[in-house]
Amino acid sequence: MNSRHRIASIAVIGVLAILAATMGAQRGAPANGQADVTARIVAAAQGVLTALDDSGRAKVQFPFDSPQKTNWSNLPSPMFQRNGLRLADVTTTQRAAVMTLLSVALSRDGYRKVIDIMRGDEVLRTTQSSANGGRGGGRGPGGGGPAFGENEYYLAFLGTPSTTAPWRLQFGGHHLAINLTLAGSQATMTPSLPAAQPATYTVEGRTVRPLGNENDKAFALINALDSGQRSHAVLDYRVADLVLGPGRDGRTIQPEGLRASALAGPQQQALLDLVREWAGIVNDAFAEPRMAAIKTDLPNTYFAWSGPTTNGSAAYFRIQGPTLVIEYAPQQGSVDHIHTIYRDPTNDYGAKFIGK
Repeated sequence: MNSRHRIASIAVIGVLAILAATMGAQRGAPANGQADVTARIVAAAQGVLTALDDSGRAKVQFPFDSPQKTNWSNLPSPMFQRNGLRLADVTTTQRAAVMTLLSVALSRDGYRKVIDIMRGDEVLRTTQSSANGGRGGGRGPGGGGPAFGENEYYLAFLGTPSTTAPWRLQFGGHHLAINLTLAGSQATMTPSLPAAQPATYTVEGRTVRPLGNENDKAFALINALDSGQRSHAVLDYRVADLVLGPGRDGRTIQPEGLRASALAGPQQQALLDLVREWAGIVNDAFAEPRMAAIKTDLPNTYFAWSGPTTNGSAAYFRIQGPTLVIEYAPQQGSVDHIHTIYRDPTNDYGAKFIGK
């Protein structure tokens, strides 16, 4: 691995501590677990607000119906103008409050994925800096050129954090957009965009692949199909990018590929395990009922593939069902630059339970 892809993360110990502290609360949520988790998320959000001064609170808070709802992208700042509380502008204590909020709102694996994506962007910052003689990315708004790095992520609350009324938690930056809409015991994390560049790097001697499970499980599934199944799954045309990516809310596409009803039991389970890589980013109390609904719709869910079927190749795939669209798209044929999207066409931004 190129040494430019090697970094030492100051936050590793803190991240592991947060993960350990939240593990017990994630699995096996009781029947009222959704409302309990919402209350914990609200408490953590209030902790962020308490840690901020008036200026910080003004940056992080938006009206619930604000255009901020759709203000997310895979692009780096300032190529895409983000609003909210920028991590580069907060104190150590305030940043810890933000990360604690994320650790409560997300599952253990989801939080780790977010951290790995952000850390990868720090790798990209140092790589670009080295390539430009120390004048690389990460210079922030007004600094000129794309801004990469762990500090270039933004937090926003749309509406007032509440255990009953609808509100949204939005967190993102380059190659990351988390849109979590909550209303009491109901929640959805669609649309969201977990992506990665680089897709593989090392930190403290450990290889990190933020979307490695997504890649490996997909290639395992396509190669578990027999020739007849594969003839339906593999599209006869090339798909080079996300079809329903940022800025394409409300659009629909015709299901294509192999219908999951044509899969054997182990193949169906492999497909569900792949879906969980996206649906399981949110706290388990919300992920488990979501996965149950997706399993119910599995007979009407499709798996489509475009590209080579040998792991290590750049290939696009899509999983699409009545309440689900997942896309995985390597950029410009590179396996080291991946975009993905996770949507529920019936419930993006909580449309089902907020009536909009």
